[in-house]
Amino acid sequence: MAGSYGKMGAAVLSARACLRTGVGLLTMHVPRCGVDILQTAVPEAMVQADEFAENVSRVGDNIDQFTIGIGPGIGTDNKTKDLLSDLFDRCRKPIVIDADALNIIAEDESLKNKIPPKSVITPHPVEFDRLVGVVSVNGYDRLQKAKEFANRYDVYIVLKGAYSAVVTPERKVYFNSTGNPGMATGGSGDVLTGMIISLLAQKYLPQNAAILGVYLHGLAGDLAAKSKSQQGMLPSDMIEYIGKAYRALK
Repeated sequence: MAGSYGKMGAAVLSARACLRTGVGLLTMHVPRCGVDILQTAVPEAMVQADEFAENVSRVGDNIDQFTIGIGPGIGTDNKTKDLLSDLFDRCRKPIVIDADALNIIAEDESLKNKIPPKSVITPHPVEFDRLVGVVSVNGYDRLQKAKEFANRYDVYIVLKGAYSAVVTPERKVYFNSTGNPGMATGGSGDVLTGMIISLLAQKYLPQNAAILGVYLHGLAGDLAAKSKSQQGMLPSDMIEYIGKAYRALK
C-alpha cells in the first residue's frame, strides 16, 4: 500500500525493488491517481485502485492472501489514518511499516498497541524519535529506546542510518556492515521497504527478512556506487544492482 498525489515515485521505487528481490507476484494498492503511473512504470506489477483519488483510504476484502507492506508516500490524510487502524484490526500476521505509516502511528498512541506482532518497522532516526516522543541525545540513547520499543510492542526495528541496526523484541541488536553515504537520499528507504516485503513474502522469518534485506540493500548500494559514484547515485540505481548483490552472496 503506497503512494499519494505527488508521491507516486515512492510506490514505483518500492514496487521495482520488491520485484527485483524475487517476489513471485506483486499487487500495488494505490490511489486512483497513481494507476496509470504504476501500470506504465512497473508493468510487472498488478495494480489495485483505491476508491479515493489522491490517497489510499480503504483496505481490500481479501487481505489474508497477501504479505503486506504499507507506508511509502501514502501521506497522513485522515482517511489514510483510518485505513491504517482498520488494517491493524484485520491483519494479525507480520507486515512491513515505513515512512508516513510510522508518522501516523507517532500521532496516535493507540495504534502502537495494535501493530501486528512480529512486524518490521523501518524508521530513520527522526521518524523513530517521533514514535517514542523523545529526541535522543545520541545514537546510543536512541538504540536503548529502540530495544525498549521493540520489546514492548513485539516488533523488529530497522533503525536506519550510517550503520543501520536491526533490533529484535528480545532486545538483540544486529549492526549492518554494508552501505555508503551515497544512499542517504530520498527514495532509498522506499527501496529497502520493497526488499524486506519481498523477503517476508518468500517465507523468510521477520528477523531474517530484516537482516538480509538491510544487508542486500547496502550491498546493492555499494555496487552501484562503484559504477555511478556516491555523489551521482540514485535509489533507482540500487534497484538495478540487487541482482548483482545476490550473485555476490553466492
